[in-house]
Amino acid sequence: MKGFIDDANYSVGLLDEGTNLGNVIDNYVYEHTLTGKNAFFVGDLGKIVKKHSQWQNIVAQIKPFYTVKCNSTPAVLEILAALGTGFACSSKTEMALVQELGVSPENIIYISPCKQVSQIKYAAKVGVNIMTCDNEVELKKIARNHPNAKVLLHIATEDSIGGGEGNMKFGTTLKNCRHLLECAKELDVQIIGVKFHVSSACKESQVYVHALSDARCVFDMAGEFGFTMNMLDIGGGFTGTEFQLEEVNHVISPLLDVYFPEGSGIKIISEPGSYFVSSAFTLAVNIVAKKVVENDKFSSGVGKTGSDEPAFMYYMNDGVYGSFASKLSEDLNTIPEVHKKYKADEPLFTSSLWGPSCDELDQIVENCLLPELNVGDWLIFDNMGADSVHEPSAFNDFQRPAIYYMMSYSDWYEMQDAGATSDTTMKSFFFVPSCIQLSQEDNFPTEA
Repeated sequence: MKGFIDDANYSVGLLDEGTNLGNVIDNYVYEHTLTGKNAFFVGDLGKIVKKHSQWQNIVAQIKPFYTVKCNSTPAVLEILAALGTGFACSSKTEMALVQELGVSPENIIYISPCKQVSQIKYAAKVGVNIMTCDNEVELKKIARNHPNAKVLLHIATEDSIGGGEGNMKFGTTLKNCRHLLECAKELDVQIIGVKFHVSSACKESQVYVHALSDARCVFDMAGEFGFTMNMLDIGGGFTGTEFQLEEVNHVISPLLDVYFPEGSGIKIISEPGSYFVSSAFTLAVNIVAKKVVENDKFSSGVGKTGSDEPAFMYYMNDGVYGSFASKLSEDLNTIPEVHKKYKADEPLFTSSLWGPSCDELDQIVENCLLPELNVGDWLIFDNMGADSVHEPSAFNDFQRPAIYYMMSYSDWYEMQDAGATSDTTMKSFFFVPSCIQLSQEDNFPTEA
């Protein structure tokens, strides 16, 4: 049941009834405790199937183009390809990965805002024609190197223009769109639609109202120049919860009916990434070092009692130079869970969690309450499927975590019902009967 990021010959544990994710994690914690305590992922591919079904039930009118950079493991890409999603690629490598699965160029869009000439030429060579653009320089590069390009003008939303400090800004203003359309006409570049993106951190539904209104304006503007517009890309920003998806649909559905009604010939697409994969991956890490400090060393007040109780700093065998890389730019969207069993009345202590580099940036959790842990204990982080499974830094000889894939029988059947075929796109799948049959009495030692 072992799978690695660069190994397409992975296998998937098809779990018997009564065996669940917790059993799988218990099994591999035991195995890794015996063989070296390396961190590892468990990927529940059935959750990706469920997300696809959820998408079809709520926003079937919008075709998802999965953002490959979010998680490019072969199992994820094959599952999504088999389910019929499109793919949003940021590089030549990503385009090649997807095309190796037999995905047609029509189901791939090239979304990098800053494209290398060599990669534009590669897209032209393999027939990936749809790409995004938000400025004149990029437009000229596309004109020189991709004669069959079909461009989506990337417009900025109010949220991204007025966002927090330090955010990189992409997307052109509505005012600048007329100039870009004039340039495209002169350069003989085909403009076929509009893209915008609303961050998942944005809580204002009004942003969608303005973005769709602006997109309609650009469509009308493009019509004045003789462009045939047939695609609208509403970007990503989907958190993965059913509630948020329903909330977004509640806002945009009536607007789409007004601005881009069914029968108008406009194809509506989006670029979900973490929506599909975040909840599907769980990371298990091992504590490799421990330090006792005074409680007042912690700057924030969470759990601070003002007593003489000690506080603990725990160092794990994975950090921001590995699976927690996204922690450098955003808050961690998961709460650590202690793997070992402990009593309900066991005292909890102020704790912080760190990666193995001893770098001040390598802090994973600044402040939390945990029972006292020992070197060799394990912590479990869920919702780790997005922006975490990738080639790690060479810092401290950090080893890439193994990935163990699983799926329940019911999810396998649901995937078949959704139209996925295992004899074509999913050629690398090897399903094996689960041999993990752990009882509640099983108790694996985890201490070093």
